[in-house]
Amino acid sequence: MKYASSDQLRCQFSRSMSIMYQQEVPLYGQLIDLVVDTNKDFLFRRPDIENTRKQTNTLMRIEEERHGAIRLGKASELYAIRRLFALMGMHPVGYYDLSVAGIPVHSTAFRPITQTALSISPFRIFTSLLRIELLDDDGLRYRAENILATRTIFSEELVTMIDLAEIQGGILLADAEKFIDAAVNVFRWHNEALVNAEVYAELLQAHRLVADVVAFKGPHINHLTPASLDIDSVQHAMLAIGMEPKAVIEGPPLRQCPLLLRQTSFKALEETIFFPSEQERIVGAHTARFGEVEQRGIALTPKGQQLYDTLLAQAREIMQPSANGDNALDYMALLQQQFSVFPDDYAQLRELRLAYFYYSVCDTSMDKNLAQGMDIEQLISHNYVRYDPLLYEDFLPVSAAGIFQSNLATSNTLLPLLKSSQQVFEDALGEPVIDFFVLYADQQQQSIDLCLRFFAT
Repeated sequence: MKYASSDQLRCQFSRSMSIMYQQEVPLYGQLIDLVVDTNKDFLFRRPDIENTRKQTNTLMRIEEERHGAIRLGKASELYAIRRLFALMGMHPVGYYDLSVAGIPVHSTAFRPITQTALSISPFRIFTSLLRIELLDDDGLRYRAENILATRTIFSEELVTMIDLAEIQGGILLADAEKFIDAAVNVFRWHNEALVNAEVYAELLQAHRLVADVVAFKGPHINHLTPASLDIDSVQHAMLAIGMEPKAVIEGPPLRQCPLLLRQTSFKALEETIFFPSEQERIVGAHTARFGEVEQRGIALTPKGQQLYDTLLAQAREIMQPSANGDNALDYMALLQQQFSVFPDDYAQLRELRLAYFYYSVCDTSMDKNLAQGMDIEQLISHNYVRYDPLLYEDFLPVSAAGIFQSNLATSNTLLPLLKSSQQVFEDALGEPVIDFFVLYADQQQQSIDLCLRFFAT
């Protein structure tokens, strides 16, 4: 029997999700075209970046790169999603507590964890679990819990396929298409609400995100994000064609050496929904799904991440970006000023151990005897080995919350929000989340080891 590889399944799943989302959100197709054109223009102007991408094996994946976002309502749904994504080689990496920004969820990102798997298909799903205990209206919380208790997001066919795949060690090649179709169907938009108009209004009043999770049949995909190499140009282009992007790009400011993750989005759609009624259906509208673009920079070490978090917190103590964008220019100027103390040079970032790098041999045809006995620093100083930025594959809780808030069209929060518990989240998940710092450190060390091994043989 032949089994589909997890990489095959993930590639197919990512492409199928993209097709589905384009059908549901027509502006998404325009956004993809815009990002593709911008990336091509950027690489033409910056052959140095194209070379770096080639060295780190991250060039060919750019057009395929996507991340989606879903929101789940109960622990059993998180457990089921983890089993589904595991078959596609997507594992829970990182723990994100969005209560720090007034969002009643905690989250992880399901993604590939090896360089090889990422180069084939870097598809990720940012997955949030609703903290329903934060609803302070006991009656509403009880109704919401009962609604979610009766909800089943997987078809019987999909459950059977997952059960069988875990026993036999994978999805049969002959069943791959059927499996992908059933998996994609989990994330479709359903315009038939599970609740009546009155309950929906109560959920909306509590928090728009609560309504988005509880009122519908499943975890519809909220956005599907392409990767840009020049997010500032995309932002300007979105404005030019009337896409109404966020006034402020979330994350670090524009730099010569991009850090971590920058994100922007266009305004969420207002979509027609139908509420059940004893007589005829009641028509309403729901706003949650949107278009997003991201630009990824270098992964930071714990030391670098701490510096980033400190500088961002200091900036936000002085000024918070307003929802309507009226202080956008002032906020971006403040951010640039705050981050001026963060080295904007790869050599400095490496010297100060603020970031992770990928090491590779400059010329594999060279005479290895010239480098006998050299350590990695000597190899670099003699230009036998080069280092390039290791790409950040993960997310930022404050940025995620900022995108959520701007597209939920809300300023209401469930306050005071109690700090969430990683242990509670992992209990629901059924396994610990993976520490992304460990992944980056391992990837960096593996690249160093490969270089040293090359010169030792």
